[in-house]
Amino acid sequence: MSTLQQKITACPPDALAGIRRGIEKEGLRVLPTGDLALTPHPAALGSALTHPHITTDYSESQIELVTGAHRGVQQCLDELTEIHQFALRTLHEHGDEMLWVSSMPCRLPTDETIPLARYGSSNVGRAKSVYRMGLGHRYGRRMQTICGIHYNWSMPGVTSEQYFALIRNFRRHAFVLLYLFGASPALCPCFAQGRPHALQRLGDQALYLPHATSLRMGRLGYQSDAQATLAVSYNGLDGYADSLHEALTQPYPAYEAVGIRNPGGDYNQLGTSLLQIENEFYGTIRPKRVIQPGERPLHALRERGVEYVEVRLMDLDPFVPVGITAETMRLLDVFLLHCLLSDSPPDTPQEITELKRNQHLTAERGREPGLCLVRNGQNVPLVDWAAQVLQECAPLAAALDASHHSTDYSAALASARATLANPVQTPSARVLEQMAREHGNNFTSFSTHQSAQARDALLDLPWSDAQHARFTAMAEESVAAQKAIEAADALPFEEWRQHYMAAQGLG
Repeated sequence: MSTLQQKITACPPDALAGIRRGIEKEGLRVLPTGDLALTPHPAALGSALTHPHITTDYSESQIELVTGAHRGVQQCLDELTEIHQFALRTLHEHGDEMLWVSSMPCRLPTDETIPLARYGSSNVGRAKSVYRMGLGHRYGRRMQTICGIHYNWSMPGVTSEQYFALIRNFRRHAFVLLYLFGASPALCPCFAQGRPHALQRLGDQALYLPHATSLRMGRLGYQSDAQATLAVSYNGLDGYADSLHEALTQPYPAYEAVGIRNPGGDYNQLGTSLLQIENEFYGTIRPKRVIQPGERPLHALRERGVEYVEVRLMDLDPFVPVGITAETMRLLDVFLLHCLLSDSPPDTPQEITELKRNQHLTAERGREPGLCLVRNGQNVPLVDWAAQVLQECAPLAAALDASHHSTDYSAALASARATLANPVQTPSARVLEQMAREHGNNFTSFSTHQSAQARDALLDLPWSDAQHARFTAMAEESVAAQKAIEAADALPFEEWRQHYMAAQGLG
């Protein structure tokens, strides 16, 4: 019996049944023309600062929908659908805006015109906006309008050490998910304007790479030359925390030049270190822990350990109204369980370099026939390596099926294996095919059409008075909660900022 098989057998059934997953899904508010909506976050949705399920991400125009953590895939998806229904009904009642279904953004205005998210006058609300101002200075606002789905995952009884082992394996095999679920092979030319890139023209209205899976996860996506100097190791909580601590406290010359405030006294950024706060660290997966009010995320991790992992590389699926399917979620569960239970040797600087290269190769050329990645210094065909990983997942899918009294997990794995064998089934290939067949290779036309279809499908679903009342009450409660936070502030903002940013708060 293999070590992996032994570990599955030793896994208590209640641990498998106790896996919890939650979703955070970003989406731009857009006009029917495919242009970014520049209106404020709709008041009827509640306070972006305090609403438990509806907030904003980087921009005032970028809605983020957040589910709770669920033991069932379908329950999680049902909640995500319900939140979408309320958001889209609200947008529909107050105008003609809809949610963009693609990860790469719609037609964008000039960089400085993209509106930063606003969270009111409290210190914590102001800090969130100043942080976003800093991101704009550091990376440009356009990059921040890229959207994705974050999949939060935990299993009972898993230690911090085991979560870090999962993270190391996830980073090794992340290319499998990029290949299977990447859905951003093309983008609007406005996104790359003024930036060096190796994309090809696809007619007049799109840039693309013919075998790309996820340009969002490639060199043009969430990348940072400054952060490339960060060689964060995932060999344990202490080493990871120390790497992050240094990036959060060491001044970085280019950001010192920007300064914390401009000559007029307005804030440019929260601090001048390589990272302003923990969330600025870009990665395909993060160790996480729920924080207490006012607590720094790194402090929470150091004090109480890893509580769950946040998978960050999933593109929005533009063929699905809510951006992800139950089948995809089940494949993620199987994949993460494989990462958790497989042997996970420590990472090395050499391997970390290989993994970054593999990510970029898969993002930009993943469907290229015969493409090879590098594993331990050796070239390995991507398709062969991915097939091996999926084959090893079979007993895990069976174990999850047994714990849920279904065959859904094995079906999700079978579907993934079929897609691997037939790349035209991948979302990235389907996007290019549909753009060519129905939209004259126009990315904005394709995404606008899909966004309208998604809106109509969600508006057509049943919606009861009780649901409406519950979401309206939640919105009103969130506004009251924001006012209470604002009323409770005792410190001037600058004093609050210095206290929050102090190194001792990092634990």
